[in-house]
Amino acid sequence: MAVNGTTEADGRAGGADRVEGAGRAGGADEGALGGGRPSRALYFGVFGLLLGMFLAMVDGLIVGTALPTIVGELGGLDQLSWVVTAYLLTTAVATPIWGKVGDLYGRKGTFMAAIVLFLAGSMLSGLAQDMGQLIAFRALQGLGAGGLMVGALSIIGVLVPPRQSGRMQSMIGAMMPVAFIGGPLLGGFLTDQLSWRWAFYVNVPIGAVALVIVGGWIRLGRTGRSTARIDYPGVALLSGAILALTLLASWGGVRYGWGSPQILGLAAVGVVALAWFVRVERRAVEPVIPPRLFRSRNFTLAQLLSFLVGAVMLGATSYLPQYMQFVQGLSPTAGGLLLLPLMFGMLGVQLATGALISRNGRYRIYPILGGGVLTVGVLILLLLGTGTATAMASALTVVAGMGIGFVMQSTLLITMNSAEPRDMGAASGTVTLLRTLGGSLGVALLGAVFTGRLHSGLADRLGEGAARRLTAGAGQLTPKLLDGPGAPVRDAYRAAVTSGLHGVLLGAAVLAVLGFAAAWFVREVPLRSVAGPADGAAGPGPAEGAGPGH
Repeated sequence: MAVNGTTEADGRAGGADRVEGAGRAGGADEGALGGGRPSRALYFGVFGLLLGMFLAMVDGLIVGTALPTIVGELGGLDQLSWVVTAYLLTTAVATPIWGKVGDLYGRKGTFMAAIVLFLAGSMLSGLAQDMGQLIAFRALQGLGAGGLMVGALSIIGVLVPPRQSGRMQSMIGAMMPVAFIGGPLLGGFLTDQLSWRWAFYVNVPIGAVALVIVGGWIRLGRTGRSTARIDYPGVALLSGAILALTLLASWGGVRYGWGSPQILGLAAVGVVALAWFVRVERRAVEPVIPPRLFRSRNFTLAQLLSFLVGAVMLGATSYLPQYMQFVQGLSPTAGGLLLLPLMFGMLGVQLATGALISRNGRYRIYPILGGGVLTVGVLILLLLGTGTATAMASALTVVAGMGIGFVMQSTLLITMNSAEPRDMGAASGTVTLLRTLGGSLGVALLGAVFTGRLHSGLADRLGEGAARRLTAGAGQLTPKLLDGPGAPVRDAYRAAVTSGLHGVLLGAAVLAVLGFAAAWFVREVPLRSVAGPADGAAGPGPAEGAGPGH
């Protein structure tokens, strides 16, 4: 029950935050918590949280643009992939840990600590003098990045009741097109006009503003320091499983064949670590990912949908630019801008569904719509061919974007509504982790399909020898370089890229159909209208020592 803007059940978490609201003076924001309209002070506080999330969204896009220049100055081309892989590894490993630490010791302080660690890694990355230092500092930066998304979502989860959270989630959705479009453009501008080091330094002023706003305008009461210990065996096993699966996704079909001992060994390590992790979590006093969360059918389905949509979204956005550049003959920047319909489709749907859910509290229809629309949208993209007009190729992506928007909006809402306040950080960490893992594994598996069809398409048209030469140098090919060999090679490569994209889309359609089928099992559980658990959800528990925000 919510009493005067606080939640009694939060005391059971032994350190979970009690909700006081947002305000410069730390007073309770009754409108935000009691079912009324959130105040301007709360929206401003949430804006600070969104800035932290924006850092996590945009960083890889900015740095990706600067990577060729970084290699030119620091050398180490053979280590280039680890600049990205080290960041992704530590981010994935840290995400659920940050969530649990926030649940135990306070979400606001944990979120601010993650920002500080991220900014420290950014500064050190900008100061790196060789590729080894850069990789190490990127790993440190990733450790901080793991707490940005999950920290912001968990704080929003306790500040804003699910019935009103549609508007907040729409604000999150609005950042994605900005990050996808602005990130590469900003990265290119900073690299060209200043230095590649500013691709890292630019995080500092944004992060500093986020720290000031969160520190001054977000107020979460405190229940006292938790005496519970972190589940270190669970942390170690989950980290090992994520490490194995991420390396498998990064190396499979690229550095090592899918049937090689290295890849099979990583798969075995990942499966064994996950199985052992589940066993340990069932016995732990404070598990990293509480098994009790999965007693809710809706929560479990939301995680499955998050995993599947992560795979479809990242798979599509990774290989559609290949088509735009090699088949349509566009520059990387122009090719990225032609994906705007996809991003605006996501944004429009998220804004509309957020408003509708806040108005009537009904949400079950949206994951079902999302699965169906996403399936149709992916299949529509099979119309892309070597002769498709550029404007048509761009416009066809909007339907898939709408489907992704339906599913992303609803899975986050279902996750937050299914979790008790004491588990909000763990729930946020779980949905973020599964979306990330879905994207990593989806890109790896769909990438193997793309590469296989690309090679077979070239072999059919140019012969096996030419196919091997072209696919071996695919990482260095650009549309401009492809004009050199002549029309037959260029036409063959464009047809092969189109065939590869069609393979990716068929695989994505299978995943979308699975999501559509799973969405029918979601139940219409009433959304909470207060920023606490539904009556009786968490049981009683004393709320100790509410104090100033932390």
